[in-house]
Amino acid sequence: MKVNKKSALAISAFIAGGALVLSGCASGGDNGDNGSGENTDTTPITVWTDIERKPALEDVAASFTEETGVEVKLVTKDFATVDQDFISQVPTGKGPDVIVSPHDKLGSYVAAGVVAPLELGAVSDGFAEAALQAMTYDGKVYGVPYSIENVALVRNADLVAEPVTTFDEVIANGKAAGTEYPFLVGLSPEQGDPYHLYPLQTSFGSQVFAQNEDGSYDPSQLVLGDEAGVEFATALKQWGADGILNANIDGDKAREFFIAGKSPYYLTGPWNIPAIADAGINYAIDPLPSAGGEEARPFVGVNGFFLSSKSENSLAATDFIVNYLSTEDAQLSLFEVGGRPPALISAYESAAADDPDVEAFGKIGQTGAPMPAIPEMGSVWSDWGNAELQLIKGEGDPQEVWETAATNIQSKIG
Repeated sequence: MKVNKKSALAISAFIAGGALVLSGCASGGDNGDNGSGENTDTTPITVWTDIERKPALEDVAASFTEETGVEVKLVTKDFATVDQDFISQVPTGKGPDVIVSPHDKLGSYVAAGVVAPLELGAVSDGFAEAALQAMTYDGKVYGVPYSIENVALVRNADLVAEPVTTFDEVIANGKAAGTEYPFLVGLSPEQGDPYHLYPLQTSFGSQVFAQNEDGSYDPSQLVLGDEAGVEFATALKQWGADGILNANIDGDKAREFFIAGKSPYYLTGPWNIPAIADAGINYAIDPLPSAGGEEARPFVGVNGFFLSSKSENSLAATDFIVNYLSTEDAQLSLFEVGGRPPALISAYESAAADDPDVEAFGKIGQTGAPMPAIPEMGSVWSDWGNAELQLIKGEGDPQEVWETAATNIQSKIG
């Protein structure tokens, strides 16, 4: 495939469905409704965003102010700590009206009582199933998504010409290519990387928590240590022994080695495509291969806009989220600055019209598993990653290591 500037930016998820219709408002005190359904409260609303997305929001904020008379204050925050700032400041009245946030923080926000649900119209027809699930907690929708991202298998097409469907074939092709590494994925030398390895895990039928019919996760059912999980653990140890997985190759090294032509395969996400494209690699985005015989489902990350439960002008804030941030122009602007395709179907189609990367990442994301947003997930990562790392290094019996990790996690959850 040809590498172009748009390919380098446009990478991630496919959003299925029809036209997006959103409407509603959050509960609150005096919202300025004069009885006609119009908001007469011109109290300014504040939006917490990061420095990358702020420029994309300036035009839509200006349009909103011009049409409603309500000023929108865009405040740049450090997104490494913004979720904790939001949780601590909303109850004091010092928080924003709207926050831009990844969906996996939603469980913590709901538990802390700092976000309000949104009444959305025919939203299920406008979003991919995974996107809707990500914005939903305990049966209520709390956010309007604007992007989806997930990992895929990036292939150097000059080293391996055609895609394959199984991980065994990936390994065989990688060895046949004669490169230093048959396959690359970045791992933390201290904590492993359950996120990147999750599609291989799910291909064994193993996941972390059981899912309800609506796709939400049941924190009372930790299924990580089941038989399927042990099968995955056994494979991890074998891959480590065979040099397929290397605990000493972190994310930076994996990207560097792939760009240097040291492997035909690289399991990564859209954030590394610009560097690969800039290096002139003749790359392709392949479906995730199955290692265990079942579908390889990656974690899906959804970014969206959430309403503060203590907004001083909740009607205006809801109007801004639902009716302005869901427009094609707004979502295309966010796509252009962030490189994550928009959740709005018309904006997605515009971005993906001539870009195979968008379609490739999107087909994978369409069947992915939303990152669990439940607070209990915070108790999972450390033991889970340490167990993976231990096995990749060749330490311990797979069943014992894996089941011990599950037991430790369960004791933390309670």
